[in-house]
Amino acid sequence: MALRLPSKLPVRVTNTMVVDIALDPHPVVISYLAALEHKLPVVYETCRIIPEGFVIDLAQSATLGSRFCNDDLMSNDEVHKERDADSESVSSTLDDDKVLEEMGYKNSFKREFTNLATISFAFSIMGLCSSVATTFNSPLLIGGPSTVTWCWILGSCMSLTLGTSIAEIVSAFPTCGGMYTASAYLCPKKYRAIVGWIVGWLNLFGQIVGLSSSEFGLANMIWAAVVVGKDGNYTLTTGKTVGLTTALLVVHGLLNCLGTRYLARFTSSFVFINIGATVGKVVADSFIIITLLATTPRSEMHTASYVFGSEGLVNQTGGWNSGLAFLFGLLSVQWTMTGYDATAHISEEVKRAAYSAPVAIFIAVIGTGLIGWLLNIVLILCSGSLDNLPGVSGSAFLEIMVLRIGKTGALILWTPVCLTAFFVCQTGLQAGSRCIYAFARDHMLPFPFSHSSLDLARINSHTKTPIRAIWFVALGSVLPGLLAFASEEAVNAIFAMTAMAFDLSYIVPIILRRIFENHPEVEFKPGPFYMGPGWFGWAVNIACILWTLFVCVIFSMPNYLPVNSLTMNYASVCTFGVVILSLIWYFLGGKRHYHGPLSDLEPLSPKEYDADRKGEIERREFHGKTM
Repeated sequence: MALRLPSKLPVRVTNTMVVDIALDPHPVVISYLAALEHKLPVVYETCRIIPEGFVIDLAQSATLGSRFCNDDLMSNDEVHKERDADSESVSSTLDDDKVLEEMGYKNSFKREFTNLATISFAFSIMGLCSSVATTFNSPLLIGGPSTVTWCWILGSCMSLTLGTSIAEIVSAFPTCGGMYTASAYLCPKKYRAIVGWIVGWLNLFGQIVGLSSSEFGLANMIWAAVVVGKDGNYTLTTGKTVGLTTALLVVHGLLNCLGTRYLARFTSSFVFINIGATVGKVVADSFIIITLLATTPRSEMHTASYVFGSEGLVNQTGGWNSGLAFLFGLLSVQWTMTGYDATAHISEEVKRAAYSAPVAIFIAVIGTGLIGWLLNIVLILCSGSLDNLPGVSGSAFLEIMVLRIGKTGALILWTPVCLTAFFVCQTGLQAGSRCIYAFARDHMLPFPFSHSSLDLARINSHTKTPIRAIWFVALGSVLPGLLAFASEEAVNAIFAMTAMAFDLSYIVPIILRRIFENHPEVEFKPGPFYMGPGWFGWAVNIACILWTLFVCVIFSMPNYLPVNSLTMNYASVCTFGVVILSLIWYFLGGKRHYHGPLSDLEPLSPKEYDADRKGEIERREFHGKTM
């Protein structure tokens, strides 16, 4: 529903006035033509201008904010500064929404994420401290200490090629559909539906198991602290771990129901906790890396051969050769580095998304890789005897801290590590809900989750967040955690499934972009983050594609021999099972209602289109004059 307001309305000049349509059905609106006459800078949010006046989408309960400069109350410098800031804000918002409209979408979110908040979000989805703590056991106990050190830096370097390739595509397609939407635009029309369907379901599966594994890791970290606090005199059961995982999912579901503005502020604080917990000052004025080095006697530190050389290669697979035992250690870094495109899923809430989102991805991958390598080296250097790990708590990371710092100090330092995991889950659920929102918007989900009374693509009018999609992801993430009742190896499969599903969904648009680069129906319009048309971009793309296929084969293999019901790796079965079942559903009925990413813009009549174009030109000319 649209309300067209006449252009000649009473003008009242004040310092600041905010009109909230959701709260006031009859707001005082300053018209565009009146503002032009008085040369007042205006900030528009989710509204467009035509010569007859404002067109405001009441269905979105949009907030129309207008800021005015009063020359009598402000100096000339202050006036110019206000106008420059307003013009820059308007230009940024208009450019973001214009790119989105070119892809056939209207923005249903408020752009509250600044550059810092976006970088914080990218860091938080990886959650360095908590991710290392959650998966540290895997490379250490399968391949030995040297495996931890070298697998991390190897995986980080190759993950940088994938992250850079993704950032380039996100810059060109800054929409909450992420790589799913990009895939559809990077192939001919006849393939769009089937490609979008496969990528969408891989990404959906990755979002669910990714959040489930993160929450499960956080639950284990909390219980590990309880066991250490009680000196090992506590019986931990699978039921307790699954129960705490479910409770944490509910808590994060409630937090994600907050408005976008509060989510942005909440996320901005994370970057200091995440990096600070590793190399800087945290709650107890302690440093994990510095404290471990300071409290470990030089005589008890391991040699370079143990940390980097053959002395630290310990094959504990029960039969696989040492080469495979080493490669199994890649799970830690590959799981940590998943979620590259999470920033894309909130790009419709990011200011200057085509710039901020890809840069945030690039910075987060480099920062996580380098700082994570340093953290792993220090942990191995100070780890003590391998025979005593993972200890009574089941967490080798925590046991090393207890060994060097003592129980009290270790538990104090463990608190920010758990906080890091908490933020990982918070941002993971936020990104997942936006992903589900995009799928429901395009009719990819079955009835009644698309375009019905339970439509997951609905935005709450008060919080401007997709609350139904949030709870769909939160409750759906309980199911993978139930694999814990099968075996410990089944739990590891949840982490492997996350890396496989996400990474496979990432390389599809990268492959399509290269295969159909010269196809007449495919037009890749590079964004600000671009590696160029030469050999460098090709080399980075090919490297990340081959690496992803390689690690998916590694993660599909059982980690231990002999293979039985307890050591079976279910990652490949579940991941490719989801793809096969989704394809069966697509051909049986899904293709009747799903035709690839759909536009949610209402078509304009020729007269409205001409008026809209004229209004766009006048608006940009006006803001150009005020700068």
